[in-house]
Amino acid sequence: MTNGQLLSTKTLAADMTAGLVVFLVALPLCLGVALASGAPLVSGLIAGILGGILVGSLSGSHTSVSGPAAGLTSIVAAQIAGLGSFENFLLAVMFAGVLQIFLGLLQAGQLASFAPSSVIKGLLAAIGIILILKQIPHIFGHDTDPEGDMAFAQPDQENTLSELMTLVAGQIHFGAAAIGLTSIAVMLFWERSKVLKMTRIPAPLAVVLFGLGLSYWFASFGPPWAIGRSHRVQVPIMANFGELSKFITFPDFSAWSNPAIYKGAIVIALVASLETLLNLEAVDRLDPQRRNSPPNRELLAQGVGNVAAGLLGAIPVTSVVVRSSVNINSGGKTKLATIIHGILLVVCVLFLPRLLNQIPISCLAAILLVTGFKLASPKLFKQMWADGRYQFLPFIITVLAIVFSDLLIGVLIGLTISLGFILNSNLRRPLRTVREKHLGGDVLRVELANQVSFLNRAAVDGVLNRLKAGDQVLLDASHTDYIDPDVLGLIREFTSSSAPARNIQVSLVGFREKYAFKDEIQYIDYSTRELQDELSPQGVLQILLDGNERFRKNKTLRRDVNRQLSAAASGQHPLAVILSCIDSRTPSELIFDMGIGDTFSVRVAGNVLSDRVLGSIEYGCRVAGAKLVLVMGHSQCGAVSATVAIAAGPQPPVIPGGCVHLLPIVNDILESVDTKSLKRHAELDADAQLKVVDETARRNAIRSAHGILERSDTIRSLVDEGRVVVVAAIYDVASGKIEMLFSSADS
Repeated sequence: MTNGQLLSTKTLAADMTAGLVVFLVALPLCLGVALASGAPLVSGLIAGILGGILVGSLSGSHTSVSGPAAGLTSIVAAQIAGLGSFENFLLAVMFAGVLQIFLGLLQAGQLASFAPSSVIKGLLAAIGIILILKQIPHIFGHDTDPEGDMAFAQPDQENTLSELMTLVAGQIHFGAAAIGLTSIAVMLFWERSKVLKMTRIPAPLAVVLFGLGLSYWFASFGPPWAIGRSHRVQVPIMANFGELSKFITFPDFSAWSNPAIYKGAIVIALVASLETLLNLEAVDRLDPQRRNSPPNRELLAQGVGNVAAGLLGAIPVTSVVVRSSVNINSGGKTKLATIIHGILLVVCVLFLPRLLNQIPISCLAAILLVTGFKLASPKLFKQMWADGRYQFLPFIITVLAIVFSDLLIGVLIGLTISLGFILNSNLRRPLRTVREKHLGGDVLRVELANQVSFLNRAAVDGVLNRLKAGDQVLLDASHTDYIDPDVLGLIREFTSSSAPARNIQVSLVGFREKYAFKDEIQYIDYSTRELQDELSPQGVLQILLDGNERFRKNKTLRRDVNRQLSAAASGQHPLAVILSCIDSRTPSELIFDMGIGDTFSVRVAGNVLSDRVLGSIEYGCRVAGAKLVLVMGHSQCGAVSATVAIAAGPQPPVIPGGCVHLLPIVNDILESVDTKSLKRHAELDADAQLKVVDETARRNAIRSAHGILERSDTIRSLVDEGRVVVVAAIYDVASGKIEMLFSSADS
């Protein structure tokens, strides 16, 4: 994003107010994370400044805010203790930043895309719940645990839940509680008031100003209402700028030869990078504009930020969901908001520390608590429940693991559980089996998954072992990118040895050349002379009805069109002749799920008879050998509808659209019209008129079937010999269903 876009008048005001709100929330968090990590307080402030200005400027994210992360507190505390001094720790942070830069250059950020959405959503919900639970004590003025500590176990030997119990015991500060509860009410009311929203003053800023005002007012009341120092923000105060150097700690470069420095750097880099990538993915999901942040660029920005953090005495920085979600909820549009928050940290810490130290923690806790409710909304839990157990279980386990441990451990548990579900799903469904009815008989199509690993060998072996003598099976690898050598060996042994010995026909399709399998179809999936001779007319009819059932259920057969073209090129052996209407909604090949060369299709408006139509039918049966003649009428037929309208209208008849050659077709269909049903036809409603048309279409189909038997001696003789059956059917264009109306075999 260019500077011109950053300073756009369309987004500048929103970014400035969002940056101010993020600054107010980030201030106690920076101090609290440093305190919880066992690091100097000022190291947290410097980390917040670097995360805002330096990382914010280099990052490609529009909404992510970086700073000291609560998820790293245990890592930082352990590394400071293990390395012997804070100065040695800073050297490890600097080297961790260098390692992050290399990870960014190596495109390691793409690993973030492999994080399951259930874990990312679990991360957001868990942070929301932790914010709620951790802020409740601060709301009521119980501030023994530092703001920013997100771990379940606390440094004061309490935990998230036991800390809440202290409130029941009465450890409440009345003044802080009054400010905290009122702040929540102001936040909720402000966000629901259209008038207040139009002021463009964000609710969090109003809450802070309101909290300051109440704090000054309560000071006149004295205890227990006055807000003491322990219940307010505590920014370190410098007497003058000459003391600035005393607040900054520099790394001890003499420790560069200590192997523990590099081990610590690797741990910090990997944990910080993982947390950044997961948080970045989560923040992008919160962005109303659904913009994607470049993960590799983020690693580079975080690496530069941590190199600077190590050099200037700061604890490590990462992308942080809490600050980022506050930024988004406050209306932040571009990364200018995070830069502004960093600048405000510098200015206010240097010039306004005493004013900052008057802000009650309880009003800031109210902002975070409301943010927590937005992250852990009941709607999210309902959505994950509706998505099924394979989404909900990893989600809820991630939530519980983070809430009852810490962010890093919880996320790792969530990722492990998700991986377990993926492996279980892969083990259970490495293939899909479908029983297909082809012209040559039933075929079991076995569709292999995209990745078939050695873990899937048992599943593939189980399917093949369940086959019986005389079965036909198709192994379909059309959508498979990888097959483990063990599975390939199993398939090779089955096709070459086991299947022939057990009289099982094996067809193969879609296997890559490197697997040394040749595509081969053993079963018959198109009409042949042998199949035509073998089938009876009733058998052909059943094939058509089975095909219509597949068509209705959207389970049509997969056919090798090139193979059918090649077979049909040498001759045709159709099973049936289908006389249907020219209506665009009645393609018989699709309706009966037939392939190339399987049927003759004769189409004429209203499926009426003529010498040309009869000649075509006779050729299809006597010469080409078709065993079935099917006359297919259909509902909502245009030709029948026009005929009914003409019969019910004024005389002489008016031909629609001037189609004079339509008159012979109309005259033919008129023979099927029940003139009694046309009385008061114009008075009927649309549904009743359509019912008349459909009944006429049924009679017309039956009449055409009888006409074939009456007018064609060729077809009549074939029927008498039992070689051909003539049937009539009606096709419902709405449901796709075929209904049989007449069969010459029954007459």
